[in-house]
Amino acid sequence: MKIIIEDIGPDEEEAVIIRCREVDEAVMQLVNGLKLKKEKLTVRQGEKILQIEPGDIYYFEAVDNKVFLYLEKNVYETKLKLYELERRFAGTDFFRVSKSVILNLAKVKNFTPEFSGRFEALMKNGERVGISRQYVPLLKNKLGISVSYTHLRA
Repeated sequence: MKIIIEDIGPDEEEAVIIRCREVDEAVMQLVNGLKLKKEKLTVRQGEKILQIEPGDIYYFEAVDNKVFLYLEKNVYETKLKLYELERRFAGTDFFRVSKSVILNLAKVKNFTPEFSGRFEALMKNGERVGISRQYVPLLKNKLGISVSYTHLRA
């Protein structure tokens, strides 16, 4: 693969051109990653309204009909619903791990299997986030880990 970077003038619009034989998952991840870098999420903290870069978000959590996003040290509220966030960040490192949580896989330090088929994610900031057993096979697939269904047999 050849990578070409050109300097442009201040009046010219920035552009990224991807030339490929096939639009596969790797190309889509690249496209979504580029979009994510330019996008900001508007959030609230009390009376303050802020713009947050998605790459700084550790996870989203729905609690009592409100959605919060967790950064390394701060928590903010967003007016978006989890399903809207899931759609908005499809194809990126954001991954649904339970009915109420979307996790940024880029902020996970490690995963630990737990009793009853659940997993736990240890985040880079030291927080622990539970992963529901119904989402574990999807997570394993996303991470490229072989999935065994032998424990589901009667």
